[in-house]
Amino acid sequence: MYLYNTLTQKKELFVPQKNGKIGFYACGPTVYDLIHIGNARVFVIFDCLRRFFEQVGYEVTFVQNFTDIDDKIINRAREKGLQPEEIASYYIEQYLIDAERLGITQPTISPRATEHIQDIIALIQRLENRGFTYTLEGDILFDVSRFSEYGKLSRKPLEDQIEGARVEARYQKRNPADFVLWKSAKPGEPYWESPWGKGRPGWHIECSAMSMKYLGETLDIHAGGIDLIFPHHENEIAQSEAATGKPFVKYWLHNGYVNIQNEKMSKSLGNILTVRELCANRDPRVLRLVILFTHYRNPINIDDTILDAAGSYLNRIKNFVRNFFFIYNQIQSDSKWQDSDESLIEKIQLLHEKFISSLADDFNTPQALAVLSDFIKEMNTYLQPKRRKWNPKTLENILGFLKQVNQILGVMPLQGIEEEDQEVLRLIQDREKARKNRDFSQADLLRDSIIKSGYIIEDTPLGPRYYRDEG
Repeated sequence: MYLYNTLTQKKELFVPQKNGKIGFYACGPTVYDLIHIGNARVFVIFDCLRRFFEQVGYEVTFVQNFTDIDDKIINRAREKGLQPEEIASYYIEQYLIDAERLGITQPTISPRATEHIQDIIALIQRLENRGFTYTLEGDILFDVSRFSEYGKLSRKPLEDQIEGARVEARYQKRNPADFVLWKSAKPGEPYWESPWGKGRPGWHIECSAMSMKYLGETLDIHAGGIDLIFPHHENEIAQSEAATGKPFVKYWLHNGYVNIQNEKMSKSLGNILTVRELCANRDPRVLRLVILFTHYRNPINIDDTILDAAGSYLNRIKNFVRNFFFIYNQIQSDSKWQDSDESLIEKIQLLHEKFISSLADDFNTPQALAVLSDFIKEMNTYLQPKRRKWNPKTLENILGFLKQVNQILGVMPLQGIEEEDQEVLRLIQDREKARKNRDFSQADLLRDSIIKSGYIIEDTPLGPRYYRDEG
């Protein structure tokens, strides 16, 4: 497995610290609003990568946090006349609904910042004891000048670091890039007791404390969006390595931006598209496919053209699944459709190897989907009803490939198609009854109804086969 490491800016052979085990941390949502499709890209792509590791035999501890105390949460609570913890709890619930709809696997651990205050305080104390902090108007800040490697992840010149840092306008820091570890309490805001008085943690320290609590002082993988490289991930490195004296992360992975109609998503432009809005009108797998169509490090431009293309591709996948199970279910019940020709199995295994190899090359999902397209084309020829006989072992190999694709990428509708097709299945059943009763005019009317509903029906030696019209 090769991964592009943002820290070294090159593709590297992935070697975890412990043989067969991976500690994987991904930055989760700040829970003050519904997640948008930019958030979804992070959660989908790194969930798929985690699933890939598991499929090739690794034991993965996947940690994704919830930032449940933050200025944005406090401000939203004020707008709504609620407590910050009420806002955070509500949007955690909403995130879990959207994540399930998108088919995202739950993390091994989902820590919340507010449940790790003592861990955060302990980490700040380590930094304090090693001389990396100073106090300013009740706040505890990290002194970046004390960490000689500051900037090694983003490789930004000092003036860009200053511009990108969250500058506190209310006081003069030693260095403009210095960042807050602990914020002193303000009237009306949540706070916790600490050695420095009442206050709450800064954003950056939360991730360091939670990730190291569950994965140790050196993580195998830390992932997130490209927008987090600076200052968030840069600051995580500084505070973590300053505290431990050890490398914080072996492999840093970052996904590219998501644009809408060739413009960056922003509230000022009013073009934020939430997952919930998109999934109200489209199958959630469409968004998964849009994300997987593009290599994770490249930017994605989302518009109706790419959404429609993903919808068409999903329909093609669904039709293949319909065709497969039409044959598969028939030969299970009647051996007269079976033969002993296993010559296609070698081709299936070759395509499977190409699929895995694509993903092992810096998780190249576009290439993996191209292999899936080749697989569907090859197997559709094999699954034609006019063939009349199929090999059970070959069909099991086809099913095995489909299951693995789904276990990694989550785009194969191996369950639920009958529910989607229940109306057309009822029409097909009624048509078969009419044909059996030799009521051919009624059978023709039902066939017309099937076609009008967007399906094609074919009468075959195995019975009626149906699929969506892809035209």
